[in-house]
Amino acid sequence: MMAVSEHSEHKRALVIVDLQNDFCEGGSLGVEGGAEVARRVSEYVASHGDDYDLVVASRDYHVEPGGHFSDEPDFRESWPAHCVVGTRGADFHPNFRVDRLDDVFSKGAYSAAYSAFEAVDDDGRTLEQVLREAGVEETDMAGLATDYCVRATTLDAVRGGFQARVLTNLAAGVDPESTAAALDEMATAGVELVDTASR
Repeated sequence: MMAVSEHSEHKRALVIVDLQNDFCEGGSLGVEGGAEVARRVSEYVASHGDDYDLVVASRDYHVEPGGHFSDEPDFRESWPAHCVVGTRGADFHPNFRVDRLDDVFSKGAYSAAYSAFEAVDDDGRTLEQVLREAGVEETDMAGLATDYCVRATTLDAVRGGFQARVLTNLAAGVDPESTAAALDEMATAGVELVDTASR
C-alpha cells in the first residue's frame, strides 16, 4: 500500500473523521465496515504517517445537542443519541490506534456538527487554524461516514481553499446510494478520489 502524498511538494495533513464506537458495528449509528475502516486507517498511519506534516482526528462529542437527537429520528436532521461525552460510544474504536495523532478535534457539544471544520481541539483552536499555522495546503480525508461527516469535512476543506482528496478505501458510508451521490458531489467540487490500495 503506497502513500498518496510522498511526491507532493506541499505540506499535507491526514484528517481522520469520527472513528468512534457509535459509528462502528454495534454502535447506535453503526456503519457497516466501520471497524474494518478503523483497522485500515491504523495500518495506513503506521506505514505512512511520516509522509504527512500533520495527522489529526475529529470526533462527535455531544453533551446536549438539542434537536440533533430524537426518540423518533428521521435519519436526516435528527438521529438516535450517539457519541455522548462520558459514554463508550464517544470513544475512538479500539481498532483505531491514536498514538500517532498530532491533535484531536471535538464537535457538536450543543448542536449538530458534521464537519471537522466545526470542531475545536483542547486549546480551543479550530481545525482550520491548526492547518493554517502548520502551512498545510493539501488534505487527505478518511473515516466515517463517507456520505455524512467525511463529505461535510471534505467540502468545507475545498471551500477553505485547501486541496482535498478522499482515501476511498479508508472510508465507509451509511447507504450505497447516498455514498455514491456524495462521492460524485465531491468529485464535481474538485476533490480527488483515491484508493490507496491500488497505488
